[in-house]
Amino acid sequence: MELIFREDAYAKSCSATVASVDERGIRLDRTVFYPNGGGQPGDTGLLRHAGGEVRIIDTVKGDGIDDVVHVPEPGSALPAPGTPVEAEIDWDRRHRHMRMHTALHLVCAVLPGASITGAQVGAERSRVDFNLPAEALDKDGIAAALNTLIAADTPVGFLWITDEELDANPDLIRTLTVKPPRGYGRVRLVDIAGVDRQPCGGTHVARLGEIGMLEVLKIENKGKQNRRVVVALKD
Repeated sequence: MELIFREDAYAKSCSATVASVDERGIRLDRTVFYPNGGGQPGDTGLLRHAGGEVRIIDTVKGDGIDDVVHVPEPGSALPAPGTPVEAEIDWDRRHRHMRMHTALHLVCAVLPGASITGAQVGAERSRVDFNLPAEALDKDGIAAALNTLIAADTPVGFLWITDEELDANPDLIRTLTVKPPRGYGRVRLVDIAGVDRQPCGGTHVARLGEIGMLEVLKIENKGKQNRRVVVALKD
């Protein structure tokens, strides 16, 4: 399956062909739909075809590395294998996820010594958890640092390194529980020059200014050394 979102997060739709249909959902030969993973929700949207349209309520990973399953609305009449379709994501929702996911990379950047224990991207609010000791975090200071980075409007890029290069640079991995996806022979890094560089397969905006202003809603203690930072888009 060709995963268009991996190279072009701004692709809103694509022409595709139904590869298979089973109880889990619909597989296409190519897709712009991002599957749930890395704390980012799966895309929703529509598959349009000559006989009608199918509303996709979630997108999940299947059995293989590049296997993406489009989950239809219950009770939908599903197109047969071989049917040409136009796959279109809910762009407004996806774009908010792109802004939020990139924002969480900035939270990591302003807390550089902390390992990530969990994260969740949402359209309205997002959070990232860190393995940190008990000292209090400065909510206003974190918000100011985030918005200073956003105002600099640094480009957001990505690059690929080999599994061996990642093994030789273990400090690139910030997460304690989620490991970078392997099996391709290479790993994708999100690279915000001078700000953050770490393995990530999610979708992101092209420049930091596209995130817009952020606010830190709260900082929670979630365990002896676990601190949760919750952020939201001001718009």
